[in-house]
Amino acid sequence: MTSPFVSDPRQFYQVQDPPPGAAVEPTQLEIEQGFAAGKNPDPLPKIFQPLKLREYTTKNRFFVSPMCMYSSQDGYATDFHLSHYSQFAIRGAGLILVEATGVLPEGRITPNCLGIWKDDHIDGLKRIASHLHKYGVVAGIQIAHSGRKGSTIPLQLYGTRDSLRVTADEGGWPDNVYAPSAQAYDENHYKPKEMTKKQIADVQQAFVDAAVRAEKAGFDVLELHSAHGYLLHEFNSPLSNRRTDEYGGSFENRTRMLLEIVRKVRAVWPKKKPLFVRVSATDWVEGGWDIDDTVALAKILVNEGVDLMGCSTAGNDPRQQIPLGPSYQVKFATKVKENVPGMLAAAVGIITESKQASDIIESKKADAVSIARQFLRNPSFVLSTAHDLNVNIKWNNQYERGKLKTKYSFF
Repeated sequence: MTSPFVSDPRQFYQVQDPPPGAAVEPTQLEIEQGFAAGKNPDPLPKIFQPLKLREYTTKNRFFVSPMCMYSSQDGYATDFHLSHYSQFAIRGAGLILVEATGVLPEGRITPNCLGIWKDDHIDGLKRIASHLHKYGVVAGIQIAHSGRKGSTIPLQLYGTRDSLRVTADEGGWPDNVYAPSAQAYDENHYKPKEMTKKQIADVQQAFVDAAVRAEKAGFDVLELHSAHGYLLHEFNSPLSNRRTDEYGGSFENRTRMLLEIVRKVRAVWPKKKPLFVRVSATDWVEGGWDIDDTVALAKILVNEGVDLMGCSTAGNDPRQQIPLGPSYQVKFATKVKENVPGMLAAAVGIITESKQASDIIESKKADAVSIARQFLRNPSFVLSTAHDLNVNIKWNNQYERGKLKTKYSFF
Protein backbone atom coordinates (compact mmCIF):
# COMPACT_ATOMS: atom_id res chain seq x y z
CA MET A 1 0.00 0.00 0.00
CA THR A 2 1.30 3.44 -0.94
CA SER A 3 1.49 5.74 2.08
CA PRO A 4 -0.59 8.88 1.46
CA PHE A 5 0.94 12.29 1.90
CA VAL A 6 -0.42 14.35 4.80
CA SER A 7 -1.09 18.04 5.22
CA ASP A 8 1.79 18.44 7.65
CA PRO A 9 4.82 16.63 6.19
CA ARG A 10 6.37 16.44 9.65
CA GLN A 11 3.61 13.95 10.51
CA PHE A 12 4.24 11.61 7.55
CA TYR A 13 4.74 7.93 8.28
CA GLN A 14 4.80 4.72 6.27
CA VAL A 15 1.47 2.89 6.44
CA GLN A 16 2.12 -0.64 7.76
CA ASP A 17 -0.51 -2.91 6.21
CA PRO A 18 -0.40 -5.65 7.30
CA PRO A 19 1.40 -4.58 10.47
CA PRO A 20 4.80 -5.95 11.49
CA GLY A 21 4.50 -9.17 13.48
CA ALA A 22 1.41 -10.42 11.64
CA ALA A 23 1.69 -13.81 9.96
CA VAL A 24 1.37 -13.58 6.17
CA GLU A 25 1.69 -16.17 3.45
CA PRO A 26 4.94 -15.72 1.51
CA THR A 27 4.85 -15.21 -2.21
CA GLN A 28 6.57 -17.65 -4.52
CA LEU A 29 9.20 -15.00 -5.24
CA GLU A 30 9.92 -14.59 -1.51
CA ILE A 31 10.40 -18.35 -1.24
CA GLU A 32 12.74 -18.39 -4.25
CA GLN A 33 14.76 -15.50 -2.83
CA GLY A 34 15.16 -17.25 0.52
CA PHE A 35 12.97 -14.93 2.57
CA ALA A 36 10.80 -17.91 3.48
CA ALA A 37 11.42 -21.65 3.58
CA GLY A 38 8.00 -22.33 2.09
CA LYS A 39 4.37 -21.82 2.85
CA ASN A 40 3.45 -21.13 6.45
CA PRO A 41 2.74 -24.16 8.64
CA ASP A 42 -0.87 -25.31 8.71
CA PRO A 43 -2.11 -24.87 11.33
CA LEU A 44 -0.16 -21.76 12.19
CA PRO A 45 1.65 -21.97 15.55
CA LYS A 46 -0.71 -20.52 18.14
CA ILE A 47 1.84 -17.95 19.25
CA PHE A 48 1.36 -16.28 15.85
CA GLN A 49 -2.42 -16.49 15.96
CA PRO A 50 -4.51 -13.47 17.05
CA LEU A 51 -5.89 -13.10 20.56
CA LYS A 52 -9.28 -11.48 21.07
CA LEU A 53 -9.51 -9.02 23.97
CA ARG A 54 -13.02 -7.58 24.10
CA GLU A 55 -13.19 -5.35 20.98
CA TYR A 56 -9.44 -5.51 20.37
CA THR A 57 -7.38 -8.22 18.72
CA THR A 58 -3.64 -8.71 19.01
CA LYS A 59 -1.83 -9.83 15.86
CA ASN A 60 0.15 -12.43 17.86
CA ARG A 61 0.59 -13.64 21.45
CA PHE A 62 3.81 -11.76 22.27
CA PHE A 63 3.30 -9.19 25.05
CA VAL A 64 6.01 -6.76 26.12
CA SER A 65 5.92 -6.90 29.90
CA PRO A 66 6.00 -3.64 31.91
CA MET A 67 9.60 -2.85 32.86
CA CYS A 68 10.63 0.14 34.96
CA MET A 69 13.07 2.35 33.07
CA TYR A 70 13.73 4.96 35.79
CA SER A 71 14.01 7.64 33.13
CA SER A 72 11.52 10.28 34.21
CA GLN A 73 11.47 13.50 36.20
CA ASP A 74 8.25 14.49 37.97
CA GLY A 75 6.53 11.59 36.22
CA TYR A 76 6.82 12.91 32.65
CA ALA A 77 7.34 10.63 29.65
CA THR A 78 10.27 11.66 27.47
CA ASP A 79 11.80 10.93 24.07
CA PHE A 80 13.52 7.96 25.70
CA HIS A 81 10.18 6.34 26.46
CA LEU A 82 8.96 6.95 22.92
CA SER A 83 12.04 5.33 21.39
CA HIS A 84 12.11 2.52 23.97
CA TYR A 85 8.56 1.34 23.31
CA SER A 86 8.74 2.04 19.58
CA GLN A 87 11.58 -0.46 19.07
CA PHE A 88 9.28 -3.31 20.12
CA ALA A 89 6.38 -2.02 18.02
CA ILE A 90 8.52 -1.72 14.92
CA ARG A 91 9.72 -5.29 15.42
CA GLY A 92 6.34 -6.94 15.71
CA ALA A 93 5.17 -7.18 19.34
CA GLY A 94 1.43 -7.81 19.59
CA LEU A 95 0.72 -5.95 22.83
CA ILE A 96 2.95 -3.53 24.71
CA LEU A 97 2.38 -2.55 28.33
CA VAL A 98 3.99 0.70 29.40
CA GLU A 99 5.88 0.35 32.66
CA ALA A 100 4.48 0.79 36.20
CA THR A 101 3.15 4.35 36.21
CA GLY A 102 2.50 6.01 39.54
CA VAL A 103 -1.07 7.07 40.32
CA LEU A 104 0.31 9.49 42.93
CA PRO A 105 3.74 11.12 43.39
CA GLU A 106 4.35 8.94 46.45
CA GLY A 107 3.06 5.95 44.48
CA ARG A 108 6.24 5.82 42.46
CA ILE A 109 8.99 3.37 43.36
CA THR A 110 11.74 5.92 42.69
CA PRO A 111 11.83 9.64 41.91
CA ASN A 112 12.62 8.62 38.32
CA CYS A 113 9.49 6.56 37.67
CA LEU A 114 6.71 7.49 35.26
CA GLY A 115 3.55 9.12 36.59
CA ILE A 116 -0.07 9.62 35.68
CA TRP A 117 -1.28 11.61 38.69
CA LYS A 118 -1.89 14.87 36.81
CA ASP A 119 -3.37 15.91 33.50
CA ASP A 120 -0.04 17.34 32.34
CA HIS A 121 1.22 13.76 32.00
CA ILE A 122 -1.35 12.89 29.35
CA ASP A 123 0.32 14.44 26.31
CA GLY A 124 3.60 12.55 26.71
CA LEU A 125 1.78 9.27 27.20
CA LYS A 126 -0.55 10.00 24.28
CA ARG A 127 2.48 10.40 22.04
CA ILE A 128 3.58 6.87 22.94
CA ALA A 129 0.15 5.25 22.52
CA SER A 130 -0.41 6.98 19.19
CA HIS A 131 2.93 5.83 17.83
CA LEU A 132 2.40 2.23 18.92
CA HIS A 133 -0.93 2.20 17.10
CA LYS A 134 0.82 3.01 13.82
CA TYR A 135 2.42 -0.44 13.96
CA GLY A 136 -0.76 -2.32 14.77
CA VAL A 137 0.08 -2.72 18.44
CA VAL A 138 -2.54 -3.03 21.16
CA ALA A 139 -1.21 -0.38 23.52
CA GLY A 140 -1.52 -0.81 27.26
CA ILE A 141 -0.32 0.87 30.43
CA GLN A 142 0.20 -0.48 33.93
CA ILE A 143 -0.89 1.84 36.74
CA ALA A 144 0.59 1.32 40.17
CA HIS A 145 1.29 2.40 43.71
CA SER A 146 4.56 1.39 45.34
CA GLY A 147 3.34 1.31 48.95
CA ARG A 148 6.08 0.49 51.44
CA LYS A 149 8.65 0.01 48.66
CA GLY A 150 8.50 3.65 47.59
CA SER A 151 11.12 6.41 47.87
CA THR A 152 13.95 4.09 46.82
CA ILE A 153 16.85 4.31 44.38
CA PRO A 154 16.67 3.20 40.72
CA LEU A 155 17.82 -0.33 39.95
CA GLN A 156 21.01 0.82 38.25
CA LEU A 157 22.22 2.28 41.56
CA TYR A 158 21.80 -0.95 43.52
CA GLY A 159 25.09 -1.91 45.15
CA THR A 160 26.47 1.63 45.04
CA ARG A 161 25.29 2.63 48.54
CA ASP A 162 24.42 0.99 51.85
CA SER A 163 20.69 1.68 51.71
CA LEU A 164 18.02 1.72 49.02
CA ARG A 165 16.34 4.71 50.68
CA VAL A 166 16.08 8.04 48.87
CA THR A 167 16.06 11.11 51.12
CA ALA A 168 13.95 14.23 50.72
CA ASP A 169 17.04 16.14 49.55
CA GLU A 170 17.39 13.58 46.74
CA GLY A 171 13.77 13.93 45.68
CA GLY A 172 12.33 11.18 47.87
CA TRP A 173 9.34 11.22 50.23
CA PRO A 174 10.49 9.47 53.42
CA ASP A 175 7.69 11.05 55.48
CA ASN A 176 4.99 9.95 53.06
CA VAL A 177 5.67 6.24 52.67
CA TYR A 178 2.59 4.29 53.70
CA ALA A 179 1.22 0.76 53.51
CA PRO A 180 -1.54 -1.44 54.91
CA SER A 181 0.54 -1.89 58.07
CA ALA A 182 3.50 -0.11 59.66
CA GLN A 183 5.92 -2.85 58.71
CA ALA A 184 9.01 -2.24 56.57
CA TYR A 185 9.94 -4.62 53.76
CA ASP A 186 13.45 -4.83 55.25
CA GLU A 187 16.08 -2.62 56.85
CA ASN A 188 16.97 -1.05 53.48
CA HIS A 189 13.48 0.40 53.01
CA TYR A 190 11.65 3.05 54.99
CA LYS A 191 9.24 1.94 57.69
CA PRO A 192 5.81 2.92 56.35
CA LYS A 193 2.94 4.52 58.21
CA GLU A 194 -0.24 2.46 58.47
CA MET A 195 -2.81 3.85 56.06
CA THR A 196 -5.84 5.66 57.40
CA LYS A 197 -9.30 5.12 55.95
CA LYS A 198 -8.98 8.49 54.22
CA GLN A 199 -5.72 7.45 52.59
CA ILE A 200 -7.32 4.23 51.40
CA ALA A 201 -10.16 6.21 49.83
CA ASP A 202 -7.71 8.72 48.32
CA VAL A 203 -5.59 5.98 46.75
CA GLN A 204 -8.67 4.30 45.30
CA GLN A 205 -9.71 7.60 43.75
CA ALA A 206 -6.19 8.08 42.40
CA PHE A 207 -6.46 4.76 40.53
CA VAL A 208 -9.80 5.87 39.09
CA ASP A 209 -8.38 9.24 38.03
CA ALA A 210 -5.38 7.51 36.47
CA ALA A 211 -7.68 5.23 34.48
CA VAL A 212 -9.50 8.27 33.10
CA ARG A 213 -6.18 9.83 32.08
CA ALA A 214 -5.05 6.56 30.46
CA GLU A 215 -8.21 6.60 28.37
CA LYS A 216 -7.58 10.22 27.36
CA ALA A 217 -4.04 9.25 26.39
CA GLY A 218 -5.45 6.67 23.97
CA PHE A 219 -4.43 3.41 25.60
CA ASP A 220 -6.39 0.29 24.68
CA VAL A 221 -5.59 -1.81 27.75
CA LEU A 222 -5.25 -0.93 31.42
CA GLU A 223 -3.38 -3.13 33.88
CA LEU A 224 -3.60 -2.78 37.66
CA HIS A 225 -0.32 -3.64 39.37
CA SER A 226 -1.02 -6.00 42.28
CA ALA A 227 2.32 -7.82 42.31
CA HIS A 228 5.95 -7.69 43.43
CA GLY A 229 5.33 -6.37 46.91
CA TYR A 230 3.79 -3.06 45.93
CA LEU A 231 0.72 -1.58 47.60
CA LEU A 232 -2.10 -3.76 46.27
CA HIS A 233 -0.04 -6.92 46.77
CA GLU A 234 0.76 -5.71 50.29
CA PHE A 235 -2.95 -5.60 51.05
CA ASN A 236 -3.53 -9.09 49.62
CA SER A 237 -0.79 -10.89 51.53
CA PRO A 238 -1.07 -11.82 55.22
CA LEU A 239 2.68 -11.32 55.50
CA SER A 240 2.38 -7.56 54.94
CA ASN A 241 -1.20 -6.87 55.98
CA ARG A 242 -1.69 -6.99 59.76
CA ARG A 243 -4.73 -4.73 59.88
CA THR A 244 -7.65 -5.51 62.16
CA ASP A 245 -10.34 -3.57 60.31
CA GLU A 246 -12.33 -4.49 57.20
CA TYR A 247 -9.15 -4.27 55.07
CA GLY A 248 -7.22 -6.90 57.04
CA GLY A 249 -7.47 -10.36 58.50
CA SER A 250 -9.52 -12.70 56.31
CA PHE A 251 -8.99 -13.33 52.60
CA GLU A 252 -12.16 -11.34 51.89
CA ASN A 253 -10.91 -8.38 53.88
CA ARG A 254 -7.35 -8.43 52.55
CA THR A 255 -8.51 -8.49 48.93
CA ARG A 256 -11.12 -5.79 49.53
CA MET A 257 -8.76 -2.96 48.51
CA LEU A 258 -8.03 -4.48 45.10
CA LEU A 259 -11.64 -5.49 44.54
CA GLU A 260 -12.96 -2.02 45.31
CA ILE A 261 -10.40 -0.48 42.96
CA VAL A 262 -11.32 -2.95 40.20
CA ARG A 263 -15.00 -2.08 40.53
CA LYS A 264 -14.39 1.66 40.52
CA VAL A 265 -11.92 1.51 37.64
CA ARG A 266 -14.12 -0.79 35.56
CA ALA A 267 -16.95 1.75 35.99
CA VAL A 268 -14.90 4.47 34.23
CA TRP A 269 -12.77 2.33 31.90
CA PRO A 270 -14.71 1.88 28.61
CA LYS A 271 -16.57 -1.40 28.36
CA LYS A 272 -14.95 -2.17 25.01
CA LYS A 273 -11.46 -1.95 26.50
CA PRO A 274 -9.76 -4.83 28.34
CA LEU A 275 -8.75 -4.63 31.99
CA PHE A 276 -5.78 -6.69 33.23
CA VAL A 277 -4.49 -7.38 36.74
CA ARG A 278 -0.87 -8.36 37.37
CA VAL A 279 -0.42 -10.49 40.48
CA SER A 280 2.31 -12.31 42.34
CA ALA A 281 0.72 -15.75 42.34
CA THR A 282 2.76 -16.78 45.38
CA ASP A 283 4.96 -15.08 47.96
CA TRP A 284 7.25 -18.15 48.02
CA VAL A 285 7.07 -17.92 51.82
CA GLU A 286 5.21 -20.35 54.09
CA GLY A 287 2.06 -18.75 55.44
CA GLY A 288 2.00 -16.12 52.70
CA TRP A 289 -0.14 -15.55 49.62
CA ASP A 290 -0.20 -18.66 47.43
CA ILE A 291 -1.60 -20.08 44.22
CA ASP A 292 -4.85 -21.20 45.85
CA ASP A 293 -5.42 -17.60 46.93
CA THR A 294 -4.63 -16.45 43.41
CA VAL A 295 -7.17 -18.81 41.85
CA ALA A 296 -9.79 -17.74 44.39
CA LEU A 297 -9.06 -14.08 43.59
CA ALA A 298 -9.22 -14.72 39.83
CA LYS A 299 -12.67 -16.31 40.22
CA ILE A 300 -13.87 -13.09 41.84
CA LEU A 301 -12.15 -10.71 39.42
CA VAL A 302 -13.42 -12.41 36.26
CA ASN A 303 -16.95 -11.59 37.39
CA GLU A 304 -15.96 -7.97 37.97
CA GLY A 305 -14.82 -7.39 34.40
CA VAL A 306 -11.14 -8.34 34.56
CA ASP A 307 -10.13 -9.99 31.29
CA LEU A 308 -6.59 -11.25 31.89
CA MET A 309 -4.36 -12.05 34.82
CA GLY A 310 -0.61 -11.67 34.43
CA CYS A 311 0.90 -14.35 36.68
CA SER A 312 4.22 -13.33 38.16
CA THR A 313 5.44 -14.18 41.68
CA ALA A 314 7.36 -12.93 44.71
CA GLY A 315 8.62 -9.51 45.76
CA ASN A 316 6.76 -9.11 49.06
CA ASP A 317 9.01 -10.72 51.66
CA PRO A 318 12.82 -11.00 51.82
CA ARG A 319 12.48 -14.57 53.13
CA GLN A 320 11.21 -15.72 49.72
CA GLN A 321 12.79 -18.86 48.29
CA ILE A 322 12.41 -18.66 44.51
CA PRO A 323 13.24 -21.73 42.39
CA LEU A 324 14.59 -19.74 39.45
CA GLY A 325 14.80 -21.45 36.10
CA PRO A 326 13.33 -21.37 32.60
CA SER A 327 9.52 -21.07 32.66
CA TYR A 328 9.50 -21.31 36.47
CA GLN A 329 6.33 -19.22 36.77
CA VAL A 330 4.37 -20.66 33.85
CA LYS A 331 2.58 -23.21 36.03
CA PHE A 332 0.77 -20.40 37.84
CA ALA A 333 -0.72 -19.04 34.63
CA THR A 334 -1.76 -22.59 33.75
CA LYS A 335 -3.48 -23.02 37.11
CA VAL A 336 -5.50 -19.83 36.59
CA LYS A 337 -6.32 -20.68 32.97
CA GLU A 338 -7.50 -24.20 33.84
CA ASN A 339 -9.53 -23.27 36.92
CA VAL A 340 -11.11 -19.92 36.07
CA PRO A 341 -13.36 -20.03 32.98
CA GLY A 342 -13.35 -16.75 31.12
CA MET A 343 -10.11 -15.47 32.62
CA LEU A 344 -7.19 -15.27 30.20
CA ALA A 345 -3.73 -15.83 31.65
CA ALA A 346 -0.33 -14.50 30.60
CA ALA A 347 2.84 -16.41 31.49
CA VAL A 348 5.98 -14.58 32.59
CA GLY A 349 9.44 -15.41 33.89
CA ILE A 350 12.65 -16.47 32.11
CA ILE A 351 11.05 -17.08 28.74
CA THR A 352 14.03 -16.67 26.44
CA GLU A 353 13.85 -19.20 23.60
CA SER A 354 11.66 -19.39 20.50
CA LYS A 355 10.51 -22.98 20.95
CA GLN A 356 9.99 -22.46 24.67
CA ALA A 357 7.70 -19.47 24.09
CA SER A 358 5.78 -21.27 21.35
CA ASP A 359 5.36 -24.47 23.37
CA ILE A 360 3.78 -22.53 26.27
CA ILE A 361 1.00 -21.32 23.98
CA GLU A 362 0.78 -24.48 21.88
CA SER A 363 0.28 -26.68 24.96
CA LYS A 364 -2.38 -24.29 26.32
CA LYS A 365 -0.38 -23.45 29.42
CA ALA A 366 -1.15 -19.76 28.87
CA ASP A 367 -2.93 -17.50 26.41
CA ALA A 368 0.03 -15.17 25.91
CA VAL A 369 3.69 -14.86 26.86
CA SER A 370 4.56 -11.63 28.62
CA ILE A 371 8.27 -11.17 28.03
CA ALA A 372 10.57 -8.67 29.70
CA ARG A 373 14.36 -9.01 29.76
CA GLN A 374 14.55 -11.11 26.60
CA PHE A 375 13.06 -8.17 24.73
CA LEU A 376 15.78 -5.93 26.20
CA ARG A 377 18.43 -8.37 24.97
CA ASN A 378 16.74 -8.95 21.64
CA PRO A 379 14.08 -6.39 20.62
CA SER A 380 13.58 -8.55 17.50
CA PHE A 381 12.51 -11.61 19.50
CA VAL A 382 9.21 -11.84 17.60
CA LEU A 383 11.04 -11.77 14.27
CA SER A 384 13.69 -14.28 15.30
CA THR A 385 11.04 -16.62 16.74
CA ALA A 386 9.15 -16.53 13.46
CA HIS A 387 12.35 -17.40 11.61
CA ASP A 388 13.09 -20.29 14.00
CA LEU A 389 9.57 -21.67 13.58
CA ASN A 390 9.54 -21.22 9.78
CA VAL A 391 6.67 -18.76 9.98
CA ASN A 392 6.61 -15.91 7.51
CA ILE A 393 5.56 -12.68 9.21
CA LYS A 394 5.41 -9.10 8.08
CA TRP A 395 8.44 -6.95 8.83
CA ASN A 396 7.97 -3.20 9.02
CA ASN A 397 8.33 -1.63 5.59
CA GLN A 398 11.54 0.21 6.29
CA TYR A 399 13.40 -2.89 7.56
CA GLU A 400 12.24 -5.49 5.04
CA ARG A 401 15.59 -5.57 3.24
CA GLY A 402 17.09 -6.92 6.47
CA LYS A 403 14.61 -9.79 6.75
CA LEU A 404 16.12 -13.06 7.94
CA LYS A 405 16.72 -15.53 5.12
CA THR A 406 16.76 -19.28 4.75
CA LYS A 407 19.37 -19.23 2.01
CA TYR A 408 21.76 -16.76 0.39
CA SER A 409 20.62 -14.71 -2.56
CA PHE A 410 21.44 -11.37 -4.18
CA PHE A 411 18.03 -9.88 -3.33
